[in-house]
Amino acid sequence: MLRAQRAGQSGSVALEAVDPVLRPGVQALAFTVWRNLGRAMALRDALAAKTPPAAVDALLCVTLALCWDAGSAPYDEFTLVNQAVEAVKRDPRTAGQAAFVNACLRRFLRERAQLVALTDAFPQAQWNHPVWWIKRLQAEQPQRWQSILRASNVQAPLTLRVNLRKTSLAAFAQALALAGMAARMVAPATVYLERAVAVARVPGYEQGWFSVQDAAAQRAAPLLLDGLALGPQSRVLDACAAPGGKTGHLLEMTSAQVIALEQDPARIPRIHANLQRLDLQAQVLKGDAGDPAAWWDGQAFDAVLLDAPCTASGIVRRHPDVRWLRREADIAQLAQSQKRLLDALWPLLRVGGRLLYCTCSVFAQEGPLQLQAFLARHSDARALPADGSLWPQSAEVDSIVLDNAAHDHDGFFYGLLEKHPA
Repeated sequence: MLRAQRAGQSGSVALEAVDPVLRPGVQALAFTVWRNLGRAMALRDALAAKTPPAAVDALLCVTLALCWDAGSAPYDEFTLVNQAVEAVKRDPRTAGQAAFVNACLRRFLRERAQLVALTDAFPQAQWNHPVWWIKRLQAEQPQRWQSILRASNVQAPLTLRVNLRKTSLAAFAQALALAGMAARMVAPATVYLERAVAVARVPGYEQGWFSVQDAAAQRAAPLLLDGLALGPQSRVLDACAAPGGKTGHLLEMTSAQVIALEQDPARIPRIHANLQRLDLQAQVLKGDAGDPAAWWDGQAFDAVLLDAPCTASGIVRRHPDVRWLRREADIAQLAQSQKRLLDALWPLLRVGGRLLYCTCSVFAQEGPLQLQAFLARHSDARALPADGSLWPQSAEVDSIVLDNAAHDHDGFFYGLLEKHPA
């Protein structure tokens, strides 16, 4: 998994190649590694005079990431070291490096306190994010960069959105209690499970009582629709719709016609499957939101939701590999794509209609700066009150939210625009 990520593959894609029986355990271990990889690489540098060959280095970093903190190691440290050495011996690519790996790891166990203290001086080890990421947040958010990084490195809870067309928050809470699943309820429809379980085991899964969706992502549909008078003839576009979570939420909240647009044909079946489970219907189209001429029928939309492709820097709680996949240059490239989508979709909106722009990013260029630039280009656009930047927050690390589960969420940016006569 680590080698695949270092080769540029996302963790989600790499995980699909793993035997389904082993997948949950592999995912748990891989996520732990990515959340501790900065520390592991710093320790590797302290233990090895030069970076080892790729296969050896990956195994060494995995082991160090899993055992550097004895208090949170998933297995006994000596078991981890012994199994790492056995793994080196079993692989023909690394068999000749068994003595080297054994020496590095045994030295680490002997000198743990000194080596950890030594690596404390390196920001990448201390915060387990790339140095460029840390520096960018320090510059953009000098008052909160530390809390953003801390929250980003904590495992996210399993958060559900109750389908209020199918059941109520109280009835769902009762079903969870009968199933022995402890949960925190936040009105109107957010549920945090105290312990993560296979989603299909949660009561009401087959009946479409809920969807898996982070609390910050649940803000999209209400922000777009609240106060907007829509009827059965109204048209709402969910651009960049896969996997369909926000499409479903829109349909749960309105009787309007919802059009779900997705460019990647491989992701469209996920939209259909999610809507079918929820017993909801949308018109699903394949197309590039930035090229309306190829799919738009010429009828103006009353509302548009643009959940634009971004760095995903706000959801590393759930996808910890993202921080190691991204490069700083990606931000400017994605910002250009976001600009193209905004400018292409704006003419499709009727006068008086709304467009909600959102990204799951913590970087200003993909959020407030993008919105400011759009308003400067379009005199017929007016910003309405919206959430703006929602920073990653976790009840485990931020005392301000210990008693407020509603603030345990990923990082998002929301900008709401209303169209006025030119």
